[in-house]
Amino acid sequence: MHQDDSRRNDAGTVAGIDLGSTQIKAVIYNGSSYVAGMTDASWDVEATALALLLKTSSDAGLSAPPKIIATTGYGRRCLKIATLTCTEIAAHAKGAFHLVPGCQFVIDIGGQDAKGIRLSAEGYVEDFVMNDKCAAGTGRFLSNMGRALGVPVEQFGSPASRAEPHRINAMCTVFAESEVISLLHQGVSRDAIIAGLHASIARRTVSMVAALNPEFPVVFTEGVAHNSDITQRIS
Repeated sequence: MHQDDSRRNDAGTVAGIDLGSTQIKAVIYNGSSYVAGMTDASWDVEATALALLLKTSSDAGLSAPPKIIATTGYGRRCLKIATLTCTEIAAHAKGAFHLVPGCQFVIDIGGQDAKGIRLSAEGYVEDFVMNDKCAAGTGRFLSNMGRALGVPVEQFGSPASRAEPHRINAMCTVFAESEVISLLHQGVSRDAIIAGLHASIARRTVSMVAALNPEFPVVFTEGVAHNSDITQRIS
């Protein structure tokens, strides 16, 4: 049967899917270019991931998903058609070293945990530290604070970088939310509170990774890395 070249299933193409705690990301890569997609996580992790994989494959011009499908993230074992799995730590190390050759350290702050990963000169994981017992200082923490402040978390970055941070004492999500509401009632500006939250996350992150003696170059990954103010404060 003749196959339309515009809807091919290229044997040299691979798929990678990150089944995270808050979002699921997929990428189709053919060795020189890629097509990516993203969606919010749901209670049915496998169905959501499969739907995203099919859509991203179609966007890449494929008639079906690639034969090689690698998964990572909290739900990496949920997609039954995956051909291999990889821990988030190994995936971040490989990806960071590929994109930034010579990378020595990775800081990863995702939806509900934070990690510091030290790499060898060859890009292999030498050691890591992880905060997975509490959501403090993660993307979910920021999202909760955004709801308390009435500010979308996507708008947290640049205005806060120009404000003098008001110190936030609580890092527990529940107590921090109460503290934020109290500060608003006291007349503290939203930008000052957001800057204070960013400063607290930066201090917590630097303290967490200090034992691994990070060396440059350092790569900052996951959703919180899109926040320019936190990135600046950590650096």
